Amino acid sequence: MQGTLVISLDFELLWGVFDKVDWREKEEYFQNTRKVIPEMLQLFEEYKISCTWATVGMLFNENWEEWNANIPEKLPDYDNKKLSAYKYGSSIQSKETEELCFAPGLIKLISKTPYQELGTHTYSHYYCLEPGQDIQSFNADLQKSKQLAENFGIELKSLVFPRNQYNEDYLEVCRKFGLHTVRTNPAVWYWRNAQKDSFKQKLFRTGDAYIGLNNKSYRNIPEIVPGISGQKASRLLRPNSGKNLLDKTRIKRILSEMSTAAKNKEIYHLWWHPHNFGANPGKNLQELKIILEHFKICQNRFGFQSLTMSGINKTAVDNHYE
Repeated sequence: MQGTLVISLDFELLWGVFDKVDWREKEEYFQNTRKVIPEMLQLFEEYKISCTWATVGMLFNENWEEWNANIPEKLPDYDNKKLSAYKYGSSIQSKETEELCFAPGLIKLISKTPYQELGTHTYSHYYCLEPGQDIQSFNADLQKSKQLAENFGIELKSLVFPRNQYNEDYLEVCRKFGLHTVRTNPAVWYWRNAQKDSFKQKLFRTGDAYIGLNNKSYRNIPEIVPGISGQKASRLLRPNSGKNLLDKTRIKRILSEMSTAAKNKEIYHLWWHPHNFGANPGKNLQELKIILEHFKICQNRFGFQSLTMSGINKTAVDNHYE
């Protein structure tokens, strides 16, 4: 098995953060996100980089009229009502919010770009560990995601759980809808229990972006239930902070981890949200280019390769790489 770079992106626009922000203050941020995605795709094509776009299914809708027609029959009844995408969406419907919530054109562009995979981030940015929701509403959610993807000619094979709320009890539903692989959390204490983050967990996750052991790559992709494999996230690519020394340290750490994975023939799984580039798209794209240039160096020296989540999963299954 060759060393492999896997990139997965949590593509969500406003659906990923609506409970945390006022959309009126984020219009430019998400407009920047829409502009930066084609530039990301150009870089991926130029450097022949495979990427899995774990996409919130609501983005497939053209407008609010279509969104209203696609509300599933069973909805999650979160104890925390602020988490409901359906209640939120019903409250902000207007022409001016459509570009913050829907992106069928970008989805088509991604699907037409070489080396890219469309995966799912559930239909409604569904929270799998929150009190009040259950497996029946999760089933209805994934069914809707599958339906809309199929309308675009897309077969979903990979899933990323929103907010990293990995729920092993729901994997059988994933398998039923044809999903073969999911992203799981890093195997360290400060990534556990993503539902209830403590200050200490957040502090250690932030610190880990700059210092710590070079131990983020791995060799095994285990089958966590029959027919579903789990791919550990290695590193969140944090956005440019504007603090030059810290940003250089953060990127240098990623490059070092990539080199380790390439030399040791291991997997390095990098992830972020496209909207993370929305605050400073130019500098974030520059940093991404530095990472992709380093990928090329590792490819030439060590045979490092780039695969999607479904691609590395197929390679692992075909080679009994578990």
